[in-house]
Amino acid sequence: MAAENATFKSASCMKSSLWLLSTFMPERRRPSVVQPHLARRAYSTTPEIATAAAKGLPYSRLLSSEQDKRHLMSLVGGRGEGSAQEHFDFHRDPYRRGYAQSDGPNLQVSDQKHDVQYPTREETFKISDELQKHISKLYASISQRLRHPNRITLEAIYKLYGQLPEPRMLYLTWQWRSRLLKVMGTPPKRDMESMLRYFALVADVKNAGLTLRRTQWNFALVFAAKYVSRPTAQEMESALRLWREMEKEAKIMGNEVTFNVLFDVAAKAGNFTLADMIYEEMESRGIEFNRFHHVSLIYYFGLRLDSSGIRAAYKEMVDSGETIDTVVLNCVISGLLRCGEEAAADDTYQQMKNVHTLASDMPQRDYTLNKVVTRVLMMFSKVVKQHPQPKEALQTNIQLVPNLHTYKLLIQHYAIRVGNLAKVAQYLDEMKHLNVSVHPTIFLALFKGFYLHGGYPGSDWSEQRLNGVLTSLFQAKNSHGKAFRIEQWLVIWALRSTKKCSSNEAVLETFDALSQLWDIKGERQQFLHDLVENILQDRDSKSMAK
Repeated sequence: MAAENATFKSASCMKSSLWLLSTFMPERRRPSVVQPHLARRAYSTTPEIATAAAKGLPYSRLLSSEQDKRHLMSLVGGRGEGSAQEHFDFHRDPYRRGYAQSDGPNLQVSDQKHDVQYPTREETFKISDELQKHISKLYASISQRLRHPNRITLEAIYKLYGQLPEPRMLYLTWQWRSRLLKVMGTPPKRDMESMLRYFALVADVKNAGLTLRRTQWNFALVFAAKYVSRPTAQEMESALRLWREMEKEAKIMGNEVTFNVLFDVAAKAGNFTLADMIYEEMESRGIEFNRFHHVSLIYYFGLRLDSSGIRAAYKEMVDSGETIDTVVLNCVISGLLRCGEEAAADDTYQQMKNVHTLASDMPQRDYTLNKVVTRVLMMFSKVVKQHPQPKEALQTNIQLVPNLHTYKLLIQHYAIRVGNLAKVAQYLDEMKHLNVSVHPTIFLALFKGFYLHGGYPGSDWSEQRLNGVLTSLFQAKNSHGKAFRIEQWLVIWALRSTKKCSSNEAVLETFDALSQLWDIKGERQQFLHDLVENILQDRDSKSMAK
């Protein structure tokens, strides 16, 4: 064992590989000797916005100079104690923090022109006129996707690419190879299909002996980490393997985007030890925080249930000069709700709502009255017909008003976790008044609320109100058409809530109505037919977590 330890200590490796290895191997015991601490690195960026343009800072920094810091700080109530660094250190392992990182080789990214720009037009394979026409058609499709994303699908482009003979990538010049990877790396929605498609292209590049740029590696990392809505340890390990391949084999060092993806997936997967180590690695490499990492840090403290850390991270984002918009405030609201500070979250929401130009005309209602709640549940989706899209006059360069995600966070919290139907009705009514279009996820949260809190005499989550929500769902589908997709989980929770609050006859009626409108094909339809039988016979044992 001693010989193995000596070999391990003498091995020459990068600093990052040490903590990567420690993620998968148990930590070796060390004597408790007090070590001098490393000098801390201040992670917040310079707050001097006046010189931003001269220093060539990002557009978001220049834009944020128009925002008043005192007003921005007033959007998040409460006074947090300490800095974000102090809160972050509180969650870190102070024992491991006391040891200096080992010094390793400093690898450089190869920027040789011929490595990157291969093949040129002259270096591609000699091909027939027919194949050249097919390649030209592929080029035209990629170009059209870049200019007008809605005019051609990624599936059509990939089908054209798949018709090339092997090795496909060597028939494309390096410029078109980069453009192909760019359009495939930025799909409208990251899911299993788009991820497999992109990884197939990456495999073709590697098998052809060609070079992947840092941006293309980062696309792959994002796919590995975010093709599912809730990353788990499996997605985290996939991202780590890709990062190791990127730095150890391809010799391309990660940048701020790389580390933001790694930090985000580690935090969302619940591996806070790994998130802390990624944070330290960023510090040791001198990588500055950008806007996305500030937001991830706010989210991290929310997962830690540290409301003071949320406020400290938000304050330092304001001080750094980064733009504060709806995305940032939504992250703050999400964290405060997770910490149980509903009043603070609602205060931030109210201030966001007051910024909206339509807020002054919002009617005052008493949402504790039963008739008001019932009417709201039946009518809230009619905003789709009256106002299919927000007016252009409401769009500003910096958005601080509530959007769909804001209402999704609030409705999910009060419908699923709290069961407060009056608050849910209030948010639905205000969403309608501010011209925020409904989305299937809003209905999903409502059906889960009826399933969890309805089904007994005297419940606010009654059969009558559930029928109102179902009516609103059908109205939304008829108004939106294909843009409003009724998919598997929405159908499942609609049936479960109907069973809980009503009767078997109502379940069958709801199933028949949904089957005329849903966007479900193939074997998933058979699954739903089997599921409805289980629900009718009380054999549906699916948990709330599903």
